[in-house]
Amino acid sequence: MSKKIISPFSRQELLPQEETLEIQKRKGELVIGIPKETHYQEKRVCLTPDAVAALTAHGHKFVIETGAGDGANFFDNEYSEAGAKISYDVKEVFGCNIILKVEPPSLDEIKLINPQSTLFSALQLKTQTKDYFEALASKRITAIAFDYISDDQGVYSIVKSLSEIAGTASILIAAEIMSNDNAGNGLLLGNVSGVPPSEVVILGAGTVGEFAARSAIGLGANVKVFDNSITKLRCLQQNLGRAIYTSTIQPKTLQKALMRCDVAIGALRGKSRSPVIVTEEMVKQMKEGAVIVDVSIDRGGCFDTSEITTHKKPTFVKYVVIHY
Repeated sequence: MSKKIISPFSRQELLPQEETLEIQKRKGELVIGIPKETHYQEKRVCLTPDAVAALTAHGHKFVIETGAGDGANFFDNEYSEAGAKISYDVKEVFGCNIILKVEPPSLDEIKLINPQSTLFSALQLKTQTKDYFEALASKRITAIAFDYISDDQGVYSIVKSLSEIAGTASILIAAEIMSNDNAGNGLLLGNVSGVPPSEVVILGAGTVGEFAARSAIGLGANVKVFDNSITKLRCLQQNLGRAIYTSTIQPKTLQKALMRCDVAIGALRGKSRSPVIVTEEMVKQMKEGAVIVDVSIDRGGCFDTSEITTHKKPTFVKYVVIHY
């Protein structure tokens, strides 16, 4: 007679049970191409190796043209170590679904982009021709302009960042030009005990003007900001957290300030082009060796004597005033 087997489990517990398992959805994989900039003297690159590493960690792939970051001191081995593929074939780079470029692609480069791809670039809409946009439309390319990307607060984040850089750099460049090595008057931009501080005039109270003022104040210079917008001038005072000389643009007041200044920064922008605020006669009356840095030259400039220059020869002298 067989023994009865006693189980510690109930009959129900011995039956196969259903188990709820998490089904992981596979994330979409992006293939991003970063070509080398071909625009004259353009050295920037859209992403640093650290940014590439952060995105590859999320499963995305990068194809970067060899030498794309050399001008910005980011080299191929750094991108390769970050997980990117370094390509010597420009067609392979432009064949990716997403293209990242600093300058707008040329018409020849548009021909290399696959139909229905996505392009992120500073498209500079006001400087392009109808044929340019027809070339993009014919390939159904989704072109997203850096200059029109805004956040939830309506701030154009990329443009604002570039403006902050331009404002800060304008003062540092002016300080370097003022030295004797660059045909300047040998003055130090700043404030030294017992020596009158340098005078800086800034035209425009936007982001460029604000960060130019921050840099100049940090160096100890006396700063005067001119703008026709009272709201911008008021916001500038609040953002700087201190009272500085501000004024609407009145020709006589501006002329007196320019006659005394060591540095003048042009940071005014208009809807189509920058307004010419400083006439040739005003420049003639400025001090010998004074420095003009016209940041708004890409929109025509707000100094009547401004001219487009290159990084190889960035300055010229007109009416004994150094222009950058």
